Amino acid sequence: MKRAGRWLRRLLWLSVAIVVTLLVGRAVQSQMGPPLELWHTFVPAEPHAAEIDRLDWDGYMAAEARTFAAIRTEVTEGLGEDGRRPDDRYFAGSPVYPGAFAQDWNRSYVLEPAGHPIGTVVLLHGLTDSPYSLRHIAKLYQGRGYLAIGLRFPGHGTVPAALTDTTWEDWLAATRLAVREARRRVAPDAPLHLVGYSAGGAAALKYSLDALDDPGLPRPDRLVLISPMIGVSTFARFAGLAALPASLPPFAKAAWLTVVPEFNPFKYNSFPVNAARQAHRLTVEIQQQLDRLVASGKLGVLAPILTFQSSVDFTVSAGAVIESLYARLPRNGSELVLFDLNRNTKFGPLLRAVFATSTERILPPPPREWQLTIIANTEDDAEVKERTTAAGETIENVRALGVAYPRDVFSLSHVALPFPPDDPLYGSQPNGEENFGVALGSLAAHGEVGVLIVSLDTLARLTWNPFFPYMLKRINEAIGPAMVY
Repeated sequence: MKRAGRWLRRLLWLSVAIVVTLLVGRAVQSQMGPPLELWHTFVPAEPHAAEIDRLDWDGYMAAEARTFAAIRTEVTEGLGEDGRRPDDRYFAGSPVYPGAFAQDWNRSYVLEPAGHPIGTVVLLHGLTDSPYSLRHIAKLYQGRGYLAIGLRFPGHGTVPAALTDTTWEDWLAATRLAVREARRRVAPDAPLHLVGYSAGGAAALKYSLDALDDPGLPRPDRLVLISPMIGVSTFARFAGLAALPASLPPFAKAAWLTVVPEFNPFKYNSFPVNAARQAHRLTVEIQQQLDRLVASGKLGVLAPILTFQSSVDFTVSAGAVIESLYARLPRNGSELVLFDLNRNTKFGPLLRAVFATSTERILPPPPREWQLTIIANTEDDAEVKERTTAAGETIENVRALGVAYPRDVFSLSHVALPFPPDDPLYGSQPNGEENFGVALGSLAAHGEVGVLIVSLDTLARLTWNPFFPYMLKRINEAIGPAMVY
């Protein structure tokens, strides 16, 4: 017994030593890189879940206006001489300053159709993102006669520091508010759609699952998910521990996983630990709720889901979309559209071998309870084909799409799917209709390392979708035939 007690004490002290070593290492590591700026330290006041549930849309817009006013006063007008740089989105003289644009797409918006709305759609953006990311899809719905509400989640569109004081419960409360407003502004029996990108996809799904249990929540008739955050990396589970040294003021940077210049007018580049923690908390809650609903048999009335996902995704788990969500769905008309790698690329041995079978590895064999469509080419044929296997079937139907992967693109990416090639910020061929100070998707950077303020990895990541017209066509089909109210 004494020997066992000694070993237990030694194990305890060893565990303490490991934890202390890791925390000290994290504290030291956090001091590297650039210092924190005003947008990393000023946390604007925003309503949280309980207050949001008491607000109406006008109240939410008023709170949003106060938040943006505070950013201008405390950050934009508080910048010192060294902070007034052309690469700084918070400098009023910068070409990427959102406040100077004809419309600041960081803010929530409502797009009205030409006539009386025949339906309504709520669009939910991703983590660190803004309502800009889904504006092209919002305009599609608007053109089809739908009222489109592009919601800004709390903590987003302002300063990265705002993400240190927000939770996924705040985002869900804002989603409920937007749905209430959407329902208020159309006929009671008009269709309601939810479109969610990345973390917005998780929020759209979570709201829909909540609506199965709560009769007071309007149920959506259709979900459209784009790169949905159903599963995240295992690191996110322990992200909160990485911020522990930040409780000591000298190590405030430990609250941040990345501190990067903010040159993107509609998306944060810096990433706080709390953002990763909230992403993990939300995905865990979704998994647990799916388990409960499957066990109770309530998942059978879930609205059909149309999901677009790249088979390789650095941000979210493509496998989790299938294993954790689609594998549990009833046969309700849901479909997964999976974008395969460019098999016709000449990158050859430069591609990591593990990704060669990424699409096949995450797919269960047919028959399935949902329709699968794979967008893919082959080593021998550059033309992309649509390979569709209907729910309950084993035979694959193949249709040529008449398009090909660009030769220099080896795959899609998490951030690429919602943006067309002519998007003025993220597209490879900006249409010139709007100028946001920088065209990130059209930059072909070649030169010496260490010259640019951003890593070459960031510039190399695809930010536009060569198959966006196809995706828009499929969403248009999901909207259904034209209706008149």
